[in-house]
Amino acid sequence: MADQTAAYDIHIIGGGLAGSEAAWQLAQRGVKVRLSEMRGAGHMTAAHQTDGLAELVCSNSFRSDDDERNAVGLLHHEMRRLDSIVMRAGEVARVPAGSAMAVDRDLFSAEVQKALEAHPNITVVREQIETLPSQGPTIVATGPLTAAALAQSIGGATGQDALAFFDAIAPIIHHDSINMDICWMASRWDKTTEASNPEGDYINCPMDKEQYLAFHQGLLDAEKTEFKEWEANTPYFDACMPVEVMASRGVDTLRYGPMKPVGLDNPHMATEEFPKGRWAHAVVQLRQDNKLGTLWNMVGFQTKMKHGAQVELFRTIPGLENAEFARLGGLHRNTFLNSPTVLDRQLRLKSAPHIRFAGQITGCEGYVESSAVGLLAGMMAAAELGGREWSPPPHSSAMGALLSHITGDAEADTYQPMNVNFGLFPPLHDVHKKQRKEAYTSRGKADFGEWLKSAELVAA
Repeated sequence: MADQTAAYDIHIIGGGLAGSEAAWQLAQRGVKVRLSEMRGAGHMTAAHQTDGLAELVCSNSFRSDDDERNAVGLLHHEMRRLDSIVMRAGEVARVPAGSAMAVDRDLFSAEVQKALEAHPNITVVREQIETLPSQGPTIVATGPLTAAALAQSIGGATGQDALAFFDAIAPIIHHDSINMDICWMASRWDKTTEASNPEGDYINCPMDKEQYLAFHQGLLDAEKTEFKEWEANTPYFDACMPVEVMASRGVDTLRYGPMKPVGLDNPHMATEEFPKGRWAHAVVQLRQDNKLGTLWNMVGFQTKMKHGAQVELFRTIPGLENAEFARLGGLHRNTFLNSPTVLDRQLRLKSAPHIRFAGQITGCEGYVESSAVGLLAGMMAAAELGGREWSPPPHSSAMGALLSHITGDAEADTYQPMNVNFGLFPPLHDVHKKQRKEAYTSRGKADFGEWLKSAELVAA
């Protein structure tokens, strides 16, 4: 790691996914970076477990890696073309997850940190920044768990209150405590990739109708985390909806969501008529969480239930009767800016244009989206520091669509965190609905490729 007193061209505050990606992009373009991270300097957030850079605090999945039919897969493709450190580390730390890209979270963080600390243009400093710098190029990538003092400083600079929502974390289970005489390995519809386990990528825990109904009622009855008075009207983000909140929306909501049984033949139910087995009434899926395969997380089981209630109820799931939990679920409050109002098209704070914002604090949602916005902020800053004009990626690309949503397309009065999705792309009404996803990705790849050639933006 470089000398902490070394001169730098830009200051990045926050060593999460967005800050790490921004630092990498700038450093690869010859810009000297000071990267400040408060974890490791006696400070911690409500959700982090370590002081590692780019720590994953919720799921270990970067979601679909399908770049032919999926918006987030297209985003993966674009980030790889721009030498993303997040995508690099993700490949090293990858674990089987069907068509999704999931990683060993500890190995992933270690790979990102190793690359940044070894880079001659990056100085990592463990320190807490409590106020926005009054001058000098700065990128704020402190994420949705920004420390109170800095959040107050940001509020003062934006002239308005930050919006907020709750985010929930799913439990993680030790593999050797799972009863595989009841559970089985399989991917839905037997879909596999090169990274897949031969027998499938998910551990599936089956429920019959009676077990499911009892479990559903248990979710409704379980003791939950109590909100403070000031938290009472804070909304949830739909992609991280607590499982008990989903359950409250109807008895079958979970069976059409994270407990969907379709496409999962249970070999323990095999008969002469159905040699591959039958579908259960509902299924709880577990996804590999580390490279060793010793830890597995409960897919879609983010929760605000109290820890004792979680252990009691989740051990009623068939196959998890003796489950040992490496981590129980939890709930934390996320904050984000009303970006269409306070940021310009280059993610600069309108009231203080020497400051850019990146990552989830801008109102994007998801690991990959946060990283992508950090990547864009780094590229924008590098262009500005080099005296070059910045040409944004085309709106038809995943990066362009996400950037457009954050910086102006969304309605400021109703602005909410958003994952990348085809609803953010310019529509293709003349393409048949069945071919539309492929058409979006084909158009996006072509337009993004032309942008790269014309702008000469690929890192050296």
